[in-house]
Amino acid sequence: MSRRTRKVSATFGSRTDVGCVREHNEDSLIVAPPLYVVCDGMGGHAAGEVASEIAVNVIASNAPAFPDATALGQAVEEANLAILRAAHEGVGRAGMGCTCTAAMIENERLVIAQVGDSRAYLLHQGHLQQLTRDHSLVADLVESGQITPAEARVHPKRSVITRALGSDPHTQPDLFEINVETGDRLLLCSDGLSSMIEDDEIEGILVHTADPQLAASQLVNAAIAAGGLDNVTTVVVDVTGFAEVRRKKIARKTKVTAALLVVLLIAIFGGAAYAFNFMTTNAAYLAEQDGKVAIYQGVPGNLLGIEFSHLVEVTDVSLDDLQPGVANRLKGDGLRVDSVDDARDLVETYREEAAGREEVPAGEGANASSGASSASSANAAGSSSAANASRTSSAASSAGTANAGNGGAA
Repeated sequence: MSRRTRKVSATFGSRTDVGCVREHNEDSLIVAPPLYVVCDGMGGHAAGEVASEIAVNVIASNAPAFPDATALGQAVEEANLAILRAAHEGVGRAGMGCTCTAAMIENERLVIAQVGDSRAYLLHQGHLQQLTRDHSLVADLVESGQITPAEARVHPKRSVITRALGSDPHTQPDLFEINVETGDRLLLCSDGLSSMIEDDEIEGILVHTADPQLAASQLVNAAIAAGGLDNVTTVVVDVTGFAEVRRKKIARKTKVTAALLVVLLIAIFGGAAYAFNFMTTNAAYLAEQDGKVAIYQGVPGNLLGIEFSHLVEVTDVSLDDLQPGVANRLKGDGLRVDSVDDARDLVETYREEAAGREEVPAGEGANASSGASSASSANAAGSSSAANASRTSSAASSAGTANAGNGGAA
């Protein structure tokens, strides 16, 4: 089956090197997320290089679009058959083959198909663990208790492989399905790394080197510094799990929020522009123009030299005919009204008030005031006379009473 390119939740780095002893590099790798493959060729005189290259190309063409252990295993089996066919057809040489560690990772799911002694490691919470089992003679001896892991590293038959692609048409890979977590780190490598440096050193480099590409390079450098007796290949993959999914959701929400804000701002500015246009089109105000009352349409003032009003007409009403307070307002900021019609009605009111004041005679008011004063004086005089008469009558009565009293005494 063909494999579609997919975006995955991982970052990665890789490096391969011929080492210090071999004349050419028989390792091949492929990094095509979510697929990662390391193959270590064997067979001598470039035949191993041919086998490993056939393997990675066939696996890449037949791998599933998403992590599926069974489908990935079938892709590895196809690679095995392709190497056998190539050798039969004279491509490379008979007996050529390769090891293979193929992995697919997406979100928090990891699947692996394994043949030979290339390895897959997982760094989880700072601790390194080997995920795959070597298909080698020394691995069988360690499992049976005949030798220790330390002895296996220096055993004279440590390079003997018990299972490889290109050796048997019925070869099947070991399959693994593993749940991983955000922050985990996957390492795929050829035995040129694992045979040269201890797992503790591998762990230290993976723990202390944050960048996956730099980590892959430093692992290769460490193997070369230890002697580089074989080709060495590394692929380091950082697991971001569902963090990428969350990031995409947040990005989508951010885009939607930004779009809504843009729409809101457009609505606000559009509404403000409409309101301002409506106001400048319909509003009006009265102001002083050459001593007369003038009608303007719009609103007073300007912005950056742009006026928002225009003169409609200068009326015949003079500011001298207006009340002082009104005249001062017109000389100042002007008197705002709702419309030009309202402005004309107000001007007409001013005109009628001015005409009413002109129709009242100037002396008529003074005479009325004098008459009122005379009437008040007459009333005051009458009141005074009445008071005098009352006092005279009282005095006469008092005198008569006194005389009567005197007569009695006599």
